Amino acid sequence: MKRARIMQTSSDPTRALGFWGCTALVVGNTIGIGIFVMPAALAPYGLNALTAWLITVLGCVFLAIVFAGLARAFPLDEGPYAYTQRAFGKGVAFTVLWCYWVATWITNAAIAIGVVGYLSIFVPALNSNPWLPPLVGLSLVWLFVLINLRGVRVVAWMQVLTTVLKLLPQLGIILLGLRQLVIDPSAYLAHVPPNPAAVSEVLRASTIALFAMLGIECAMIPADRVRDPARTIPRATLTGTLLVALIYICISVVPMLLIPQPELIASNAPFADLFSRLLGSGYGRWVAAFVVVSGLGALNGWTLILGQVTQSLAKHGSFPAALGKVNRHAAPVRAFVLTGAAASLMLLMNYNQSMAGTFTFLIVVVTAANLPLYLACSLAVLVLWRRGEIVRPGSRELTWLAAAVLASAYCIGVFIGVGTRSLLWAIALGAAGVPVHLWSVYRRRRAKGSSDSTERYSMVIRDER
Repeated sequence: MKRARIMQTSSDPTRALGFWGCTALVVGNTIGIGIFVMPAALAPYGLNALTAWLITVLGCVFLAIVFAGLARAFPLDEGPYAYTQRAFGKGVAFTVLWCYWVATWITNAAIAIGVVGYLSIFVPALNSNPWLPPLVGLSLVWLFVLINLRGVRVVAWMQVLTTVLKLLPQLGIILLGLRQLVIDPSAYLAHVPPNPAAVSEVLRASTIALFAMLGIECAMIPADRVRDPARTIPRATLTGTLLVALIYICISVVPMLLIPQPELIASNAPFADLFSRLLGSGYGRWVAAFVVVSGLGALNGWTLILGQVTQSLAKHGSFPAALGKVNRHAAPVRAFVLTGAAASLMLLMNYNQSMAGTFTFLIVVVTAANLPLYLACSLAVLVLWRRGEIVRPGSRELTWLAAAVLASAYCIGVFIGVGTRSLLWAIALGAAGVPVHLWSVYRRRRAKGSSDSTERYSMVIRDER
């Protein structure tokens, strides 16, 4: 019977995401605006940044194996809420998804702001009119809300297109680095950063690098919209994670070794500076155009993820049931409207100068706020195996369990690396959801009590007859 239900997922018209759509979600959501300034952010750490990248990539590969295994073991579950609830109950599941939900609409606001910043290169009026940037940012947020209301199939095609386009500049940077290696190999030795090896620098750089990798879980979030999730999600998650990791390491090394460290630290557009340095001026506009495309693709994908997380919370009774209702395209309309409004509010707060510092800090907190989901899924594997809900280990399951142990250790290490202040803010973010959870519990119990009373009344009436 279970096999028959799994087979149905392949023909279900609401399951419009296949392998390429899911892979594009992982790659497209992970490669957003941030990677285009990542070389400058990591420049102060010198070659310690490469060590940090290797640790981050290994940690993310372990996490990808965890997500892939959960999707394979529980193909009928609808993503991380269901996995976490299986292992730890509704309370923990809600807290994990609440933190992820808030962090994601903060990220969406940041992406819109970043896109507007790069659009100013083509539209100078964005630099002179104080009302125009927030207006354009809001327009972008709601444009992708409208696109997502057309259903997962439209979103998937948009995601595949923008992902292909955003990979072009990454490929260009790698080819540019190879060209320089052939023409002048000594250039890679001229600007080697002088930083000595230091564990503290590796830890700080690892936290920054993880922020760039957020999104590797995106094939798992809309699990109930995926065709043949037991096969599609594991393949897409691992493929997307490894592809992103390879790209990130390659494009981080090139500017790190070809641009002097002080210049790279001060750069606002390191890749544009790299092209200008090696090929001459005039290439910055092309790079900016691809950054805009990259940001739009990320905004498209994260809008879908926000809608799916909101719908999942509504299905499980943590949010009002109305947020889970869908239109004829199987898109949760009210969920998209709510999250679009939340992202819009955060965007407008950022354009208020007095809020700029607070907003910038919240972006750092996003990393810490995503970690509960990663840690909960990793620990869930171990808890469910101990209970006997996971098949006794073969070679594949042993690899999965080992990855879960290592992924848990990695997440705990990153929690330490984010620092006390960011960690406390992440805890406060989770605590802010407690009243919402208590309200949902009260509402469910009240509804159950009312249902029980109605049933008892009906029985009395029948007995009297």
